[in-house]
Amino acid sequence: MAKIDIIGAGAAGMWQAFILSRRGHKVTLYDPAGTPSQNCASGCAGGMLGSYCEGEPGHEEARDLGLEAMEIWKEHYPHLKLNGTLVVASPRDVADLQRFAAVTQGHTRVGVDEISALEPALEDRFRDGLFYKDEGHIEPFVALEYFIREAAAAGAKLVAEAWEETDADVVVDCRGLAARDHLKTLRGVRGERVVVDCPGVTLSRPVRMTHPRIPFYIVPWSNNQFMIGTTAIESDDRGPATLRSVTEIMAAAYALIPALGEARIAFMDADVRPSFPDNAPRIIIGKTQSGRPRLYVNGLFRHGFLLSPILAKITADYIESGVKAPGVLLEDHGEW
Repeated sequence: MAKIDIIGAGAAGMWQAFILSRRGHKVTLYDPAGTPSQNCASGCAGGMLGSYCEGEPGHEEARDLGLEAMEIWKEHYPHLKLNGTLVVASPRDVADLQRFAAVTQGHTRVGVDEISALEPALEDRFRDGLFYKDEGHIEPFVALEYFIREAAAAGAKLVAEAWEETDADVVVDCRGLAARDHLKTLRGVRGERVVVDCPGVTLSRPVRMTHPRIPFYIVPWSNNQFMIGTTAIESDDRGPATLRSVTEIMAAAYALIPALGEARIAFMDADVRPSFPDNAPRIIIGKTQSGRPRLYVNGLFRHGFLLSPILAKITADYIESGVKAPGVLLEDHGEW
């Protein structure tokens, strides 16, 4: 049994605390914002677990890791919704839908009748779509709270303070962009969202609408709430959502489901996803000032909730047996 400090209580830190405490390690989770932390990129997520949809060219690693992660989600999270993902396009953007189909896997082609059966709210307005039946979604803060609670039940200690070096055998650093004090190539990819209340609309699964300029998605949450997002902006700005982005998001939502025009805006916000230059996640082996192992779990890009379970398993396997995952768990040679 190892004594392990985890820094950061977003999706990555949450899963690290859960997996490591369940394996019998003595875990302390630190986050000055409290647990689960709202002051992180995970607090601005939609909760899509889209291993295939996120596996476009350049993101194959996310797809493969995501497929492994989905099995861990199924094993450990009773509130996981496995209703798939539906991707549609307006008639003028069918070419973009065809491109999306050509570069992703795990889908079946669906027509107007099948689309309407899957999501009656779309009202026979889309004639072409893709259905990714093996994808799922969660509600982010419900999941954060669940796994923090389960980690505590397994013996993890939760500390609402900044981490300072202790006598822990291993430190797992899940601070996201805050870890740029060591990981120099990290960059921010800003995402903005609008959450609306709309009792008159029902969706069973995330719906994506392809577009050559503004790809758009909507995720159903509980209590008639929907998370609507679209942006991926190269920026470290964690400021409020912009008027331009909110206008684009709401226009896309109205184009998808006109009944959303009557939705009430619950809140709008934005945050920044930590990403390496290739947008692939990494676990990087470093050291604390006292020379103990410090594992940086970072660079999850748009895939924080999707990939956190498999990264936690890889971390735990390495701590316990020294097993490395090629391409993911790397020695620190200073280039990061």
